[in-house]
Amino acid sequence: MSGDAGARVSAAPAPGAEATEGQEHDGGAPVPRLVLASASPSRARILEAAGLPFTVVVSDVDEDAIAAEYPLASPAETAQLLARAKSEDVAGHPEASGALVIGCDSVFELDGVAYGKPWEPEVALERWRGQSGRTGHLHTGHWVVDNRDIASRDVAETGALSGTDGGAPLARPATGALSSAAVSFADVDEEEIAAYVATGEPLQCAGAFTIDGRGAAFVTAVEGDPNAVIGLSVSTLRSLLAEFGVSLAALWETGRA
Repeated sequence: MSGDAGARVSAAPAPGAEATEGQEHDGGAPVPRLVLASASPSRARILEAAGLPFTVVVSDVDEDAIAAEYPLASPAETAQLLARAKSEDVAGHPEASGALVIGCDSVFELDGVAYGKPWEPEVALERWRGQSGRTGHLHTGHWVVDNRDIASRDVAETGALSGTDGGAPLARPATGALSSAAVSFADVDEEEIAAYVATGEPLQCAGAFTIDGRGAAFVTAVEGDPNAVIGLSVSTLRSLLAEFGVSLAALWETGRA
């Protein structure tokens, strides 16, 4: 449900991010940087609350174009496709060199239909008229690209960073997972719907709602990871990072340094 801005921005450090690069945990191995491939303030707040230092580099991915490219994909598959596209796009940027790049995307499903960001007030109004008093599923795809060795491999094998010399990029290790949750809504009347849409909050959120803002007033139950509904499941991220031998505890240590 969390929205990304449409344009790419320069890498911006989150609190504690400066301490990550070049540091080592007790085992002596360097602790990697994390790069969040998203402009979503909600996803950034989740990582900050989890004590994970990171920087932000926003992708140039056209979400609508990718969804159109895979018209037969289920809502859950679409979320994962978009998360992967964002992560892989940002992994090719110089700012992400040597980092673990985290891409996420959320898609709301109701009656088997995928709903992304409404963007326009009229669309958001119709979405809420259709989902009021009902239960849908929020799918958040996660994709992590390991860029830690790519810079040295690029220079050694091609003489340049991946993609900067016009050649094919080297393969990057990557992994992903989906986290889904059922979301039940209260019966919301027309006046409340109009007032909520007028705040602008739901316009850039998958499903036209949030549970970490005004929209929480209309959510009666969440079955699953609430953070996945907001836009990034920390427990899912923990499992993905573990596949690359990275623990959250080591990242916590660098954040305190």
